[in-house]
Amino acid sequence: MKKLISAVLVLSMVLGLAACGSSKGTANNPDSNKTSSTSADFNKEVTEVVATENNFEDLVSLRGKLDPTSEEIDKVNNTLNDTYLGDVFDTKIPNDYSKYPYKEDVTLDVWMPSNAILASVCSDINDHYVFNKVEELTGIKLNFIVPALGEESTAFNLMTAGGQLHDIIIDAGYYPGGIAAGVNEGAYIALNDVIEEYMPNYNAWRNSDEDRRKTTMTDDGTLGAVYGIAPYNEWCWFGLLIKQEALDKTGLPVPETIDEWHEFLLKCKEVGYNEPLNYGSTYGQIFTGCLNGAYGVWDWMYVDENGKAAWGPAAPKAKEYLQMMQTWYSEGLLNTDWPTADFNQRMAEAVSDDCAAMMDSPDTMWGYWKTGDKDIDFVGVLNPVLNKGDKPQQTYKNFKSTGTTAAVTTTCKNVEAACAFLDFAFTKKGWELYNYGEYGNVHKIDEKGLPYFTKDGLMYNDPDNQPLSNLIWKYRIHSFANIRDEHNSNPLITAEGSYSGAIRDYWTSNMDDSVTMPPVTLTSEESAREAELGTILSTMRNEYFSKIIMGQLPVDAYDEFLEKAKAQGLDEFVGLWQAGLDRYNAR
Repeated sequence: MKKLISAVLVLSMVLGLAACGSSKGTANNPDSNKTSSTSADFNKEVTEVVATENNFEDLVSLRGKLDPTSEEIDKVNNTLNDTYLGDVFDTKIPNDYSKYPYKEDVTLDVWMPSNAILASVCSDINDHYVFNKVEELTGIKLNFIVPALGEESTAFNLMTAGGQLHDIIIDAGYYPGGIAAGVNEGAYIALNDVIEEYMPNYNAWRNSDEDRRKTTMTDDGTLGAVYGIAPYNEWCWFGLLIKQEALDKTGLPVPETIDEWHEFLLKCKEVGYNEPLNYGSTYGQIFTGCLNGAYGVWDWMYVDENGKAAWGPAAPKAKEYLQMMQTWYSEGLLNTDWPTADFNQRMAEAVSDDCAAMMDSPDTMWGYWKTGDKDIDFVGVLNPVLNKGDKPQQTYKNFKSTGTTAAVTTTCKNVEAACAFLDFAFTKKGWELYNYGEYGNVHKIDEKGLPYFTKDGLMYNDPDNQPLSNLIWKYRIHSFANIRDEHNSNPLITAEGSYSGAIRDYWTSNMDDSVTMPPVTLTSEESAREAELGTILSTMRNEYFSKIIMGQLPVDAYDEFLEKAKAQGLDEFVGLWQAGLDRYNAR
C-alpha cells in the first residue's frame, strides 16, 4: 500500500480573497487553442464532439439490467468499453481512448488537498477505489501527496520555496497570485501547445460551449490548468429552508418579504421555537444573500445594475439591512452563537426543537432532517424581497465551472503522461467512474444509459454505517478536475424520496442571478494587491457587521466603517475587480 504523505507543519497562512491571477504573457502562443468562433457568434453553431472509432463489443443490453453477470461486470469495470453509456446531455461526452493503456511505465506524483469528510472515509487517497481503477484503465500509476488538514497553504508554499513542485497540482489556485502567476513565474506549464495532441477529450469538451471555453482560460488566452467543467449550470446549493412543522404550528404561509419573515419568526418564537432562525454558516459568510439580498447588500463583490463591479458591504441600503438584523437579534429570533458556531453545532441546533428555519444546503439538511431516525419535512424558500412582487435575487451562478483545477508543473517528469491522466476524466468512461464509482456494487445503468445508485448498492448500504453526506466522497470523487455530473450523481439529491434537487432547481429557476460576479482573473500584481486589501476589508467588515447586529455598536457605526474602508483602499480594491471584469467580458 502506498503511504500517505502528510506534511506536519507549524506555520499557518491565511488564504487571501484573491481570484486567480491572469497572465501578462507567455512564450507559448496564447491563441493556439481558441475556437474559430468569437464570443458573439459562438452559439451560432453547435460544436459536435466526435467520438473516435473504438472496437468495443456492444454492451447496450446492460441498460436497464438489474442483475448483470460477473462477466458483464468485469467488462464494464476492467475495460474501456463504454457502449452501455448513453448520450444524456446536450453535448456528447468525448471518448478518445487512443492514449490508453499508456505506452510507458510511469508514476506521477499528485499533490492533492483532502478535507475532513474525505479523510474520515478514506485515510489514504492512494487506496481510493476510483483512483485505483483510473490507474488500471490508463496504465498510469499515481502517488498522491496529501498535505495535513488545515495546513494546505503553508505546505504548498514550503513546497514551492523548495523549488521542486510535484508533477501535478490539484487546486492549482494555491499558487500565490493564482494560476496565471504560476505560469508566468515558471511553476506551471501553459497547456496551449500540448492540449490538442495530449488532451483530445478535454480540448473537445471545453470548446463545446462558450461558458466552458471562457471560464477555462486567462484573459490573454493562456490555458494554465485543467478545469472541472459541468455539463450544465449547476443549481444553487445554499438558501433558506423552513421546517414544515413550523409552518403548521404558526398557521402562516411561506414568507416572501422581509416583513413577512419578521412576522413568521416572531410567531415561531411565540409557539416555542426559542431561536427560530439558524443564521450564518461556517462556509465563510458573515451574512448571505438569503436576507441581505433584499436590500441589494451582498457579502462581497457583485455586478451592479450598470454592469459595474461593486462591493456589497458598501451598497446604499446597508444601514437598513443592519438595522433590521439588529432588531431581529434583540428579539431573540436568531441563534445567539451564530458568529462562532461550527458545523457540528449548527447541525445539533438544526435538529433541536429550538430551530424553525435554516440557512444551508438542502442536500446537507436532507441528511440531517430526513435520514436515520429523523423525519422532519422541510420546504425551500426564495430569498425575501422588500416589496411584494419584486424578483428575488442571489449571487450564485455556476458558469458550468465546478471550481476544481489541476496544473501540470514545469518539473513534471512526463508531461504527456500527466496530460493523459487528466484527460481521462473528460472521457465518457471517466465521467462514469469519477461520478458514480464501481459498476455493480455501487451503481447500475438505466434504460437511457445513465448510471444510477441502486437501492441495494453500497451507496445506500454502507457496511460502516457512514452517513450519506460522507459516502459521496467514499464511493465516488465529489471534487476533482473532471466532468462533474452533480444533478445525477449526488446521492443526496437522487436518494429515493429526496426533494433536495427540486429545491435547488426551484431556487435557481426563480431567482435573478444577474448580480453574480463571473469568475474573473487578475494579473499577478493585481492579485497580490487584491489579497492585501481584501484581507483588511473583510476583517473590518466582519468586526463591524457582527458587532452592529449583536447591538455592541449602534447602527450609525456603519458610517465610521464605510469611511475607514475607503481610507484603507476600497476604491482601489473595486477598481482591481473592475479591470478584471472588463477583461473577462472581452474574452
